[in-house]
Amino acid sequence: MKKINQFINQFFIKFFCQKVGYDEFQNQYFLSKDKKRFIVYNGICEPTKVPAQWHGWLHYTYDKIPIDINRHSWQKIHIPNLTGTKNAFNPKNQPSSKSNHDFVAWNPNQEN
Repeated sequence: MKKINQFINQFFIKFFCQKVGYDEFQNQYFLSKDKKRFIVYNGICEPTKVPAQWHGWLHYTYDKIPIDINRHSWQKIHIPNLTGTKNAFNPKNQPSSKSNHDFVAWNPNQEN
């Protein structure tokens, strides 16, 4: 069933949609004949893999297709959400998150 759905989607995209661009993750962006905008993800369908410029275009924030947008020197390269991966942020290794060993949790059943 999955292959049939994939074939139907590819057929629809090929004959009824216009490819307008792709991003650094090789996600492809399309415009249908009725001017709806959509994305075909490269690999897993992960919305955090959509860069900010393309996100704005997909949600009709602006109409210009972000093919050759110049980056400013202060802009960082887009990184998808890494939660649940080995590259996820780990606060245990951060100096600001050192635990206070003098802390004792309150126990309501304990008498003073």
